[in-house]
Amino acid sequence: MTKKVQIGNRWIGGGCPIAIQSMLNVPAQDVAGNVAQAKALEAAGCEILRVAVPTREAVRLVEAIKREISIPLVADIHFDYRIALDCVSAGVDKIRLNPGNIGGEDHVRQVAQACKQAGVPIRIGVNSGSVEREILAKYQGPTPQALVESALYHAQLLEKYDFSDIVLSMKSSSVPGTIAAYRLAAAQTSYPLHLGVTEAGTARMGLVKSAIGIGSLLCDGIGDTIRVSLTADPVEEVRAAGEILRACGKREGVELVSCPTCGRTQIDLIALAQKVETALAGCQKPLKVAVMGCIVNGPGEAREADIGIAGGKGEALLFKKGIPVAKYPEEEILDVLLREIEQF
Repeated sequence: MTKKVQIGNRWIGGGCPIAIQSMLNVPAQDVAGNVAQAKALEAAGCEILRVAVPTREAVRLVEAIKREISIPLVADIHFDYRIALDCVSAGVDKIRLNPGNIGGEDHVRQVAQACKQAGVPIRIGVNSGSVEREILAKYQGPTPQALVESALYHAQLLEKYDFSDIVLSMKSSSVPGTIAAYRLAAAQTSYPLHLGVTEAGTARMGLVKSAIGIGSLLCDGIGDTIRVSLTADPVEEVRAAGEILRACGKREGVELVSCPTCGRTQIDLIALAQKVETALAGCQKPLKVAVMGCIVNGPGEAREADIGIAGGKGEALLFKKGIPVAKYPEEEILDVLLREIEQF
């Protein structure tokens, strides 16, 4: 089990619930736009929020955003240690930086001491493009072993100054490489691990790669926070992360199962399943809902569902725990199903 680390009003690691993270993508100079997006992400279910702070002027984002949200805020910082110190002074809840990239031991010492005094943890984020040259040469590329060695090297720079509120990430755009790196890290360290497949791609391909990479690790019992990195609206990252957690049995909520349809299907099941999915998007009830194509096998195939429907010719059968309840016309079944779920 990993170490527990506090990030603002939330704990991660040590068996705490796995947290969903996302990142703002509004230009840093647009303070109002960042604040608006931060509020939208919190409303969508984001539980830890990261913002890029590329300059000392951009530190103003920290106070502006924190005034409007209640979830922890992480400052993403590269190279300039002064930005880290400024963000800590501004009240940020967590820093993301690599200590080896901020200019020498004295800078590392100052950041470690400031973060320790303020109770601000640091996430060390390594990816294939940030591994040190000597480590790349040792492993002949950004291999999983190279990613882990780089992350632990940066951790040691902080440990030298008695700082241990550390979170690690070793992301790769390669799904197998990401999985291998995190498995190696989990065997070598007790620091909490932030999972993600970096540069995963667009909403479609990025979701596929993230589901495989993050999902495999979650099913291994590895991971304390997750981010689904998509070239898309960050709200889509949050929704995808929630779906991955539910699919891996790491979070309660509605699980929708639906059949792929076949020649026996005599209702518009595809449209019906999509409407059910949309209607239940915000439902947090721990229910398994089935939308099946035919009465012949529907209730039997979805016997473990709490409630569901099975299509007939212009009608559908409502069933609970595999037991038929009543038949309804096709045009009424969606409302009937949603009403039954509401009363469940």
